[in-house]
Amino acid sequence: MISVAEALDRLFSLVSPLPPEPVPLTEAAGRVLAESQIARRAQPPFPSSAMDGYAVREAEVRPGAEFRVIGEAAAGRRFAGQVGPGEAVRIFTGAPVPDGADRIVIQEDAVREADRLTLGDTLTPDRYVRPAGGDFEAGFTLDAPRRLTPSDIALLAAMNIAEVPVTRRPVVALLATGDELVPPGGAPGPDQIIASNSYGLHALLRAAGAEPRLLPIAADDASSLETAFGLAEGADLIVTSGGASVGDHDLVGPVAEALGMERAFYRIAMRPGKPLMAGRLGDAAMVGLPGNPVSAMVCGHIFILPMIRAMLGLGAAPAPRDRAILAADLGPNGPREHYMRAVREADGKVRAFDRQDSSLVTVLAGADCLLVRPPHDPARQAGETVEVVDLAP
Repeated sequence: MISVAEALDRLFSLVSPLPPEPVPLTEAAGRVLAESQIARRAQPPFPSSAMDGYAVREAEVRPGAEFRVIGEAAAGRRFAGQVGPGEAVRIFTGAPVPDGADRIVIQEDAVREADRLTLGDTLTPDRYVRPAGGDFEAGFTLDAPRRLTPSDIALLAAMNIAEVPVTRRPVVALLATGDELVPPGGAPGPDQIIASNSYGLHALLRAAGAEPRLLPIAADDASSLETAFGLAEGADLIVTSGGASVGDHDLVGPVAEALGMERAFYRIAMRPGKPLMAGRLGDAAMVGLPGNPVSAMVCGHIFILPMIRAMLGLGAAPAPRDRAILAADLGPNGPREHYMRAVREADGKVRAFDRQDSSLVTVLAGADCLLVRPPHDPARQAGETVEVVDLAP
């Protein structure tokens, strides 16, 4: 068996960042920016008013001062003339500040009668002028790689960029194996169960920015598995669940190797998830996950998601870990790294569930993090600090 860290290193060696593709800005949210983008103009491109009011000369502003209103400036429609001594221009938020003016007197600080403007006894000291380039200058760079947020999209739009290069979504073929499996909504026989692994992994991968594809369930025979692998052609990553152990009906490894898979490793010193296999099959990386549903999902978080992030160009790194205070005592850990299903309580402390069987989907659904126990970790007492992995893509 190899360690989790060594397994990750070998998995990262199987994948590389995918090429970029251009998409309209309206379709870029959540995608990974593949190339840094440069602003094509300043924002704002001219000095603009921050408030509704009157544009005047700062040197003339004093309580009771009078001005003649000579025109109006609105957003998208500047005043074409120049503000001279004793003159004012009615101005609205976002409008270009007229030449000659360098101060906005807000409308609450003045009284206007026809074209005469009189300032009040108390004046707000702010000038209310947004300088040209006050947000960003032409040439400002939004660096890649980064997963684009709605705020990033707004910034790119302001930079006058309508189309951006983003990393192509990794195509992931999901293959569940086993005679005992029936898809959700099906009619299971007395000895069958409902397939859940592929559906949980599908949701996990889609949220992470991949393009998962569910393949038909493969039976426990070589012919069915060969057909299923054929349906995975064109995928960047093939993820199987079940059939990766060493029992008489565990045929994923032998069939994949017969089809040319170059095995990278088999079995990891972790719990749950020990019988995990990986390699390359043609142009695709391949990972064979355990069949137990909790094992499959835990391995999805610990191994598959980091691979997806690497393929998206976000770097090859393990799942991020946080530190938390233990809410209750824990006994000693065994020889394998243990990823215990746990929950953060209202006070921020973390509590592991009492039941840690790898078949308990209800426990996994109730967990919001994995409490990580190193191999041979001694007994822990409440109040000690432990490491956790959040259960989020």
